[in-house]
Amino acid sequence: MSKFRFSALQELAARKPVEVKLPSKNIADYYGCHVFNKNNMQKYLTDETIESLQRAIEEGKSITKETADLIANGMKSWAKDNGVTHFTHWFQPLTDGTAEKHDSFLDFSKDGSPMEKFSGKVLVQQEPDASSFPSGGLRNTFEARGYTAWDISSPAFIVDDTLCIPTVFISYTGEALDYKTPLLKALMSVDKAATEVCKYFDKNIEKVTAHLGWEQEYFLIDSALYRARPDICLTGRTLMGHSAAKEQQLDDHYFGSIPSRVTAFMKDLEFECYKLGIPVKTRHNEVAPNQFELAPIFEEVNLANDHNQLVMDLMKRIALKHNFNVLLHEKPFRA
Repeated sequence: MSKFRFSALQELAARKPVEVKLPSKNIADYYGCHVFNKNNMQKYLTDETIESLQRAIEEGKSITKETADLIANGMKSWAKDNGVTHFTHWFQPLTDGTAEKHDSFLDFSKDGSPMEKFSGKVLVQQEPDASSFPSGGLRNTFEARGYTAWDISSPAFIVDDTLCIPTVFISYTGEALDYKTPLLKALMSVDKAATEVCKYFDKNIEKVTAHLGWEQEYFLIDSALYRARPDICLTGRTLMGHSAAKEQQLDDHYFGSIPSRVTAFMKDLEFECYKLGIPVKTRHNEVAPNQFELAPIFEEVNLANDHNQLVMDLMKRIALKHNFNVLLHEKPFRA
Protein backbone atom coordinates (compact mmCIF):
# COMPACT_ATOMS: atom_id res chain seq x y z
CA MET A 1 0.00 0.00 0.00
CA SER A 2 1.39 3.41 -0.98
CA LYS A 3 2.25 5.98 1.70
CA PHE A 4 -0.26 8.41 0.17
CA ARG A 5 -3.09 5.86 0.25
CA PHE A 6 -2.21 4.83 3.83
CA SER A 7 -2.39 8.50 4.86
CA ALA A 8 -5.81 8.75 3.21
CA LEU A 9 -7.07 5.75 5.17
CA GLN A 10 -5.81 7.27 8.44
CA GLU A 11 -7.67 10.48 7.62
CA LEU A 12 -10.81 8.47 6.82
CA ALA A 13 -10.68 6.64 10.16
CA ALA A 14 -10.79 9.98 12.01
CA ARG A 15 -13.94 11.22 10.25
CA LYS A 16 -17.08 11.94 12.26
CA PRO A 17 -20.58 12.92 11.04
CA VAL A 18 -21.00 16.67 10.51
CA GLU A 19 -23.71 18.03 12.78
CA VAL A 20 -26.70 19.46 10.92
CA LYS A 21 -28.95 21.90 12.80
CA LEU A 22 -32.40 22.53 11.37
CA PRO A 23 -34.32 25.74 12.19
CA SER A 24 -37.45 23.67 12.81
CA LYS A 25 -38.48 20.02 12.82
CA ASN A 26 -41.61 21.00 10.92
CA ILE A 27 -40.82 20.96 7.18
CA ALA A 28 -43.76 23.23 6.42
CA ASP A 29 -42.07 26.04 8.40
CA TYR A 30 -39.32 26.49 5.80
CA TYR A 31 -40.46 24.58 2.71
CA GLY A 32 -40.12 26.81 -0.36
CA CYS A 33 -38.82 29.79 1.62
CA HIS A 34 -36.14 30.39 -1.05
CA VAL A 35 -38.58 30.15 -3.97
CA PHE A 36 -40.61 33.01 -5.44
CA ASN A 37 -43.73 30.85 -5.36
CA LYS A 38 -47.36 31.90 -4.97
CA ASN A 39 -47.11 32.25 -1.19
CA ASN A 40 -44.16 34.63 -1.45
CA MET A 41 -45.67 36.45 -4.43
CA GLN A 42 -48.73 37.35 -2.38
CA LYS A 43 -46.50 39.36 -0.02
CA TYR A 44 -44.83 41.39 -2.77
CA LEU A 45 -47.24 41.48 -5.73
CA THR A 46 -50.83 42.58 -6.19
CA ASP A 47 -53.54 40.00 -6.82
CA GLU A 48 -53.99 41.41 -10.32
CA THR A 49 -50.30 40.95 -11.17
CA ILE A 50 -50.29 37.38 -9.85
CA GLU A 51 -53.42 36.61 -11.84
CA SER A 52 -51.84 37.98 -15.04
CA LEU A 53 -48.73 35.85 -14.51
CA GLN A 54 -50.76 32.73 -13.75
CA ARG A 55 -52.90 33.26 -16.83
CA ALA A 56 -49.77 33.64 -18.99
CA ILE A 57 -48.37 30.37 -17.60
CA GLU A 58 -51.59 28.41 -18.11
CA GLU A 59 -52.42 29.81 -21.57
CA GLY A 60 -48.87 30.11 -22.88
CA LYS A 61 -49.27 33.82 -23.62
CA SER A 62 -46.81 36.68 -23.11
CA ILE A 63 -47.05 39.28 -20.35
CA THR A 64 -47.06 43.05 -20.82
CA LYS A 65 -44.06 45.28 -20.12
CA GLU A 66 -45.93 46.88 -17.21
CA THR A 67 -46.63 43.48 -15.65
CA ALA A 68 -42.99 42.45 -16.12
CA ASP A 69 -41.82 45.61 -14.33
CA LEU A 70 -44.17 44.94 -11.41
CA ILE A 71 -42.99 41.33 -11.11
CA ALA A 72 -39.33 42.37 -11.33
CA ASN A 73 -39.77 44.99 -8.61
CA GLY A 74 -41.57 42.54 -6.31
CA MET A 75 -39.02 39.81 -7.01
CA LYS A 76 -36.15 42.17 -6.20
CA SER A 77 -37.79 43.28 -2.92
CA TRP A 78 -38.31 39.65 -1.90
CA ALA A 79 -34.73 38.77 -2.83
CA LYS A 80 -33.27 41.77 -0.95
CA ASP A 81 -35.23 40.80 2.16
CA ASN A 82 -33.49 37.42 1.95
CA GLY A 83 -29.98 38.87 1.76
CA VAL A 84 -29.56 38.67 -2.01
CA THR A 85 -27.07 41.01 -3.73
CA HIS A 86 -26.89 39.56 -7.26
CA PHE A 87 -29.13 37.95 -9.87
CA THR A 88 -28.50 35.55 -12.74
CA HIS A 89 -30.28 34.02 -15.69
CA TRP A 90 -29.89 30.33 -14.78
CA PHE A 91 -29.88 27.97 -17.76
CA GLN A 92 -28.83 24.47 -18.84
CA PRO A 93 -26.28 24.56 -21.67
CA LEU A 94 -25.20 21.73 -23.94
CA THR A 95 -21.96 21.49 -21.96
CA ASP A 96 -23.88 19.65 -19.18
CA GLY A 97 -24.84 20.93 -15.76
CA THR A 98 -26.08 24.48 -15.29
CA ALA A 99 -24.61 27.85 -16.20
CA GLU A 100 -24.95 31.37 -14.90
CA LYS A 101 -23.49 34.87 -15.14
CA HIS A 102 -24.04 36.93 -12.00
CA ASP A 103 -24.94 40.63 -12.09
CA SER A 104 -25.48 42.92 -9.13
CA PHE A 105 -28.56 45.10 -8.70
CA LEU A 106 -26.26 48.14 -8.91
CA ASP A 107 -27.30 50.90 -11.29
CA PHE A 108 -26.97 54.70 -11.47
CA SER A 109 -29.55 57.48 -11.53
CA LYS A 110 -29.44 60.35 -14.02
CA ASP A 111 -27.34 62.44 -11.63
CA GLY A 112 -24.79 59.62 -11.23
CA SER A 113 -25.91 58.48 -7.77
CA PRO A 114 -25.67 54.71 -7.12
CA MET A 115 -28.96 52.86 -6.76
CA GLU A 116 -30.37 49.33 -6.86
CA LYS A 117 -32.53 48.52 -9.85
CA PHE A 118 -34.07 45.45 -11.46
CA SER A 119 -36.41 46.10 -14.37
CA GLY A 120 -38.82 43.90 -16.27
CA LYS A 121 -36.59 44.21 -19.35
CA VAL A 122 -33.65 42.64 -17.48
CA LEU A 123 -35.90 39.99 -15.94
CA VAL A 124 -37.36 38.86 -19.25
CA GLN A 125 -34.27 38.83 -21.48
CA GLN A 126 -30.49 39.20 -21.39
CA GLU A 127 -27.71 38.92 -23.95
CA PRO A 128 -24.74 36.84 -22.73
CA ASP A 129 -21.81 35.84 -24.91
CA ALA A 130 -22.47 32.62 -26.85
CA SER A 131 -19.17 32.45 -28.74
CA SER A 132 -17.97 29.48 -26.65
CA PHE A 133 -20.93 27.28 -27.54
CA PRO A 134 -21.19 24.91 -30.56
CA SER A 135 -22.15 26.81 -33.70
CA GLY A 136 -21.69 24.24 -36.46
CA GLY A 137 -19.00 26.28 -38.20
CA LEU A 138 -17.76 29.82 -38.83
CA ARG A 139 -20.05 32.78 -38.18
CA ASN A 140 -19.91 36.56 -38.21
CA THR A 141 -18.72 38.38 -35.10
CA PHE A 142 -22.12 40.00 -34.48
CA GLU A 143 -23.69 36.53 -34.49
CA ALA A 144 -21.41 35.25 -31.70
CA ARG A 145 -23.86 36.04 -28.96
CA GLY A 146 -26.87 34.39 -27.42
CA TYR A 147 -30.07 35.36 -25.67
CA THR A 148 -31.51 34.11 -22.41
CA ALA A 149 -35.27 34.44 -22.02
CA TRP A 150 -37.20 34.00 -18.77
CA ASP A 151 -39.16 30.76 -18.42
CA ILE A 152 -42.20 31.97 -16.50
CA SER A 153 -43.41 28.41 -15.85
CA SER A 154 -40.45 27.72 -13.52
CA PRO A 155 -40.25 29.97 -10.40
CA ALA A 156 -37.15 31.98 -9.49
CA PHE A 157 -35.16 30.81 -6.48
CA ILE A 158 -32.28 31.86 -4.23
CA VAL A 159 -28.91 30.13 -3.89
CA ASP A 160 -26.54 31.76 -1.40
CA ASP A 161 -26.70 35.50 -2.19
CA THR A 162 -27.93 35.15 -5.77
CA LEU A 163 -31.41 35.31 -7.28
CA CYS A 164 -31.59 32.57 -9.94
CA ILE A 165 -34.08 33.07 -12.78
CA PRO A 166 -34.68 29.92 -14.90
CA THR A 167 -34.28 30.73 -18.61
CA VAL A 168 -33.90 29.26 -22.07
CA PHE A 169 -30.72 29.98 -24.05
CA ILE A 170 -30.73 30.47 -27.83
CA SER A 171 -28.22 31.73 -30.40
CA TYR A 172 -28.41 34.94 -32.42
CA THR A 173 -29.82 32.94 -35.34
CA GLY A 174 -32.39 31.12 -33.23
CA GLU A 175 -30.80 27.72 -32.59
CA ALA A 176 -31.30 26.18 -29.14
CA LEU A 177 -28.10 26.22 -27.07
CA ASP A 178 -29.59 24.51 -24.04
CA TYR A 179 -31.70 21.54 -22.96
CA LYS A 180 -34.72 23.51 -21.76
CA THR A 181 -35.71 24.95 -25.16
CA PRO A 182 -36.26 21.56 -26.89
CA LEU A 183 -37.92 20.25 -23.73
CA LEU A 184 -40.47 23.08 -23.71
CA LYS A 185 -41.15 22.55 -27.42
CA ALA A 186 -41.69 18.84 -26.80
CA LEU A 187 -44.08 19.53 -23.91
CA MET A 188 -46.11 21.89 -26.12
CA SER A 189 -46.38 19.19 -28.79
CA VAL A 190 -47.40 16.56 -26.23
CA ASP A 191 -50.02 18.94 -24.80
CA LYS A 192 -51.48 19.67 -28.24
CA ALA A 193 -51.61 16.03 -29.35
CA ALA A 194 -52.87 14.65 -26.04
CA THR A 195 -55.56 17.32 -25.74
CA GLU A 196 -56.95 16.40 -29.14
CA VAL A 197 -57.15 12.74 -28.10
CA CYS A 198 -58.74 13.57 -24.73
CA LYS A 199 -61.47 15.60 -26.44
CA TYR A 200 -62.82 12.34 -27.87
CA PHE A 201 -63.68 11.38 -24.29
CA ASP A 202 -64.37 14.80 -22.73
CA LYS A 203 -64.83 17.92 -24.85
CA ASN A 204 -64.14 20.14 -21.83
CA ILE A 205 -60.44 19.16 -21.72
CA GLU A 206 -58.36 22.23 -22.62
CA LYS A 207 -54.85 21.25 -21.53
CA VAL A 208 -52.79 18.16 -20.72
CA THR A 209 -49.81 18.53 -18.37
CA ALA A 210 -47.03 15.94 -18.35
CA HIS A 211 -45.54 14.93 -14.99
CA LEU A 212 -42.27 13.22 -14.14
CA GLY A 213 -41.09 11.23 -11.13
CA TRP A 214 -37.31 11.44 -11.41
CA GLU A 215 -34.74 9.90 -9.09
CA GLN A 216 -31.06 10.61 -8.53
CA GLU A 217 -28.57 7.84 -7.84
CA TYR A 218 -25.06 8.75 -6.71
CA PHE A 219 -21.87 7.46 -5.12
CA LEU A 220 -20.24 9.06 -2.08
CA ILE A 221 -16.48 8.77 -1.65
CA ASP A 222 -14.54 10.14 1.29
CA SER A 223 -12.51 13.16 0.15
CA ALA A 224 -9.23 11.60 1.31
CA LEU A 225 -9.81 8.47 -0.77
CA TYR A 226 -11.00 10.61 -3.69
CA ARG A 227 -7.73 12.56 -3.69
CA ALA A 228 -5.80 9.27 -3.67
CA ARG A 229 -7.36 8.25 -7.00
CA PRO A 230 -6.15 10.33 -10.01
CA ASP A 231 -8.60 8.58 -12.36
CA ILE A 232 -11.60 9.67 -10.27
CA CYS A 233 -10.25 13.22 -9.79
CA LEU A 234 -9.66 13.70 -13.53
CA THR A 235 -12.71 11.97 -15.02
CA GLY A 236 -15.35 11.83 -12.28
CA ARG A 237 -15.48 8.05 -12.55
CA THR A 238 -13.27 5.00 -12.00
CA LEU A 239 -11.05 3.88 -14.88
CA MET A 240 -9.00 1.32 -12.98
CA GLY A 241 -9.46 -0.93 -9.98
CA HIS A 242 -11.28 -4.15 -9.32
CA SER A 243 -14.67 -5.38 -8.13
CA ALA A 244 -15.60 -4.70 -4.52
CA ALA A 245 -14.48 -7.31 -1.98
CA LYS A 246 -18.13 -7.88 -1.17
CA GLU A 247 -21.40 -6.94 -2.75
CA GLN A 248 -24.90 -7.06 -1.29
CA GLN A 249 -24.13 -8.19 2.26
CA LEU A 250 -26.53 -7.55 5.13
CA ASP A 251 -24.74 -4.51 6.58
CA ASP A 252 -24.83 -2.46 3.34
CA HIS A 253 -27.84 -4.04 1.64
CA TYR A 254 -30.39 -1.98 -0.31
CA PHE A 255 -32.61 -2.09 2.78
CA GLY A 256 -29.72 -1.90 5.24
CA SER A 257 -28.98 0.89 7.71
CA ILE A 258 -27.57 4.06 6.18
CA PRO A 259 -24.07 4.98 7.54
CA SER A 260 -24.13 7.85 10.02
CA ARG A 261 -21.92 10.17 7.97
CA VAL A 262 -24.08 9.56 4.90
CA THR A 263 -27.24 10.20 6.94
CA ALA A 264 -25.83 13.57 8.03
CA PHE A 265 -25.14 14.43 4.37
CA MET A 266 -28.65 13.35 3.34
CA LYS A 267 -30.21 15.38 6.14
CA ASP A 268 -28.30 18.49 5.07
CA LEU A 269 -29.19 17.91 1.40
CA GLU A 270 -32.88 17.45 2.18
CA PHE A 271 -32.93 20.68 4.21
CA GLU A 272 -31.48 22.67 1.29
CA CYS A 273 -33.90 20.95 -1.12
CA TYR A 274 -36.90 21.83 1.00
CA LYS A 275 -35.88 25.50 1.11
CA LEU A 276 -35.82 25.44 -2.70
CA GLY A 277 -39.24 23.78 -2.91
CA ILE A 278 -37.87 20.43 -4.14
CA PRO A 279 -40.26 17.76 -2.76
CA VAL A 280 -37.68 15.08 -1.90
CA LYS A 281 -39.40 12.10 -0.34
CA THR A 282 -37.13 9.02 -0.36
CA ARG A 283 -33.53 8.29 0.67
CA HIS A 284 -31.89 4.87 0.83
CA ASN A 285 -28.89 2.71 -0.02
CA GLU A 286 -28.59 1.61 -3.64
CA VAL A 287 -27.40 -1.66 -5.16
CA ALA A 288 -23.66 -0.98 -5.45
CA PRO A 289 -21.37 -0.41 -2.44
CA ASN A 290 -21.36 3.26 -1.38
CA GLN A 291 -24.20 4.04 -3.79
CA PHE A 292 -27.30 5.87 -2.60
CA GLU A 293 -30.49 7.35 -3.99
CA LEU A 294 -32.75 10.36 -3.56
CA ALA A 295 -36.24 10.58 -5.07
CA PRO A 296 -38.90 13.33 -4.90
CA ILE A 297 -42.66 13.34 -5.29
CA PHE A 298 -43.52 13.52 -9.00
CA GLU A 299 -44.16 16.99 -10.45
CA GLU A 300 -44.61 18.85 -13.75
CA VAL A 301 -41.88 17.81 -16.21
CA ASN A 302 -40.23 21.20 -16.77
CA LEU A 303 -40.06 21.92 -13.05
CA ALA A 304 -38.88 18.37 -12.32
CA ASN A 305 -36.04 18.79 -14.80
CA ASP A 306 -34.96 22.08 -13.19
CA HIS A 307 -35.08 20.48 -9.77
CA ASN A 308 -32.99 17.50 -10.91
CA GLN A 309 -30.30 19.82 -12.28
CA LEU A 310 -30.38 21.86 -9.09
CA VAL A 311 -30.12 18.76 -6.87
CA MET A 312 -26.97 17.57 -8.66
CA ASP A 313 -25.37 20.97 -8.10
CA LEU A 314 -26.44 20.97 -4.43
CA MET A 315 -25.04 17.46 -3.93
CA LYS A 316 -21.58 18.45 -5.13
CA ARG A 317 -21.37 21.50 -2.86
CA ILE A 318 -22.92 19.94 0.25
CA ALA A 319 -20.78 16.80 -0.09
CA LEU A 320 -17.60 18.85 0.31
CA LYS A 321 -18.88 20.19 3.62
CA HIS A 322 -19.24 16.59 4.83
CA ASN A 323 -15.78 15.58 3.54
CA PHE A 324 -17.28 13.62 0.65
CA ASN A 325 -17.06 13.81 -3.13
CA VAL A 326 -20.08 12.88 -5.25
CA LEU A 327 -19.88 10.73 -8.38
CA LEU A 328 -22.91 10.78 -10.66
CA HIS A 329 -21.67 8.30 -13.27
CA GLU A 330 -23.50 5.11 -14.14
CA LYS A 331 -23.09 1.67 -12.55
CA PRO A 332 -21.08 -0.31 -11.80
CA PHE A 333 -18.67 1.41 -9.44
CA ARG A 334 -15.27 -0.27 -9.47
CA ALA A 335 -13.30 0.22 -6.26
